[in-house]
Amino acid sequence: MSQSPISSLKEHFEVLKDPRAQHRIEHLLIDIVVITICAVICGAESWPEIEEYGLAKQVWLETFLELPNGIPSHDTFERLFARLKPKQMQECFINWVQSIYHIVPGEGVSLDGKALRGSAQKGNRSSLIYMVSAWATNAQLVLGQQKVHGKSNEITAIPELLKMIEVENAVVTIDAMGCQRAIAEQIVSQKGDYILALKGNQGNLYDDVIHWFEQAQETRFAGIAYDLHETQEFSHGRQERRRHWILTEIESLPGLEKWAKLTAIGCVESQRTVGEDLD
Repeated sequence: MSQSPISSLKEHFEVLKDPRAQHRIEHLLIDIVVITICAVICGAESWPEIEEYGLAKQVWLETFLELPNGIPSHDTFERLFARLKPKQMQECFINWVQSIYHIVPGEGVSLDGKALRGSAQKGNRSSLIYMVSAWATNAQLVLGQQKVHGKSNEITAIPELLKMIEVENAVVTIDAMGCQRAIAEQIVSQKGDYILALKGNQGNLYDDVIHWFEQAQETRFAGIAYDLHETQEFSHGRQERRRHWILTEIESLPGLEKWAKLTAIGCVESQRTVGEDLD
């Protein structure tokens, strides 16, 4: 019989080490952690909101949590999480997510870096906290996150994040910052596939691909096997037309043989028409 999600949640977080002095504990560590995770899943974004969630759901929570002294205060939640070791918490979370969700073959996993809203100290933009997240597109689920020291260090954070998650059978997509041969090799070694955005950070390869597409378009892709997909969107007085070309016969392009399991290259052309020009 498969384990219930709540039982799985408790099991994976029971290994957390409690940083509090044992003689001062009024609320069990696992109770606080489970309430917090459930509250955040339901949309809570602050410690008071987590406390409010606990009070509203107390009858239900008591069916699987001990709650010897009721629902903790928001200050208790905040103090405890400030003392927990982030790495250990992260390991528990990732192990739990992977136990309840398995990637479907061909599913997209998007790796993207963003600054955390509200993380900067007042008047100090350099104090922003950057995170790289792995997002399962079908399930709308974060599979894992890795903190980075500034936007430029995503290259070092991406391999660390990939080590934490399962990408077998997945299609991993990363923006141009992650377009590195070593990252592509790592994804393939973990039995995944990849789609990487190619921009100027790859120098000659970018220039060669752009030149190759320009020449192919001039001859209307004569003698070249390709797939073309077109889309049109109309919204807020704006029309956007996109054309997507995919080529699989890429042997003639220099440098591509250095990329692990590279089987195709693509190009997107976007044309936007705004306002009166629509007529």
